Amino acid sequence: MEITEVRPGSGRYPLPDLVTVEPGRTSVASLSEKAYYLLRERLITLRIRPGETIDERALQEELEVGRTPLREALSKLADDRLVHVVARRGTFASHLDLGALSAISEVRVELESHAGYLAAKRATVEDHDAIAGVLEDLDARGTTGPDHRELIRLDLRIHHVVHRATHNPYLIATLDEYYVHSLRMWFFVLDDLDRLEHAIDGHRDLLTAVSDGDFAAAQQIMRDHVTGFEQEIRAVL
Repeated sequence: MEITEVRPGSGRYPLPDLVTVEPGRTSVASLSEKAYYLLRERLITLRIRPGETIDERALQEELEVGRTPLREALSKLADDRLVHVVARRGTFASHLDLGALSAISEVRVELESHAGYLAAKRATVEDHDAIAGVLEDLDARGTTGPDHRELIRLDLRIHHVVHRATHNPYLIATLDEYYVHSLRMWFFVLDDLDRLEHAIDGHRDLLTAVSDGDFAAAQQIMRDHVTGFEQEIRAVL
């Protein structure tokens, strides 16, 4: 997917608070982007089940978009490997290939750890302010029972501030692609996970390491986090 900068409120088409939209991004500039993000959220959160047929006519009405924007969105989602097109049969939500978990983790453990390393080296004043904001929100969460979707939003925000601090748009785009596929697996086993809140809280050390410029610690924490994620998923399969 092409990387574009859309500032909060600058687009013409507002979006709800989606799990999979860049934090702080509340609108998009085109109908095809609107369709893309709305559909991507449904595919990742499994509201559209793996293998389910994509009903284009129904989605045009539901999403209030025309055929062309929807087709453009589906083309991007096919590039993301979230849907696949079968000739003369239609478009389907991609099956959830849990056998790919190891392959995805192999890539993520290297990329995410390198992102932690670069973020600790390159973080700007703006990045430090964003990190401080996330740490404040972690402190303010309280002791109430965890809302899994809210915790996932927080995880997305934590990864986002670290990724942005690398100041490498190509790395950021690649990290986002693999994070999305991991997130889809996360939703598949969400009801069976009992340590999700602990995993989120573990990011506190990561944010502190990035803020302190401790690139070795940030690199190792990210490596351990991705490895731990794979172990958590496998434990409930």
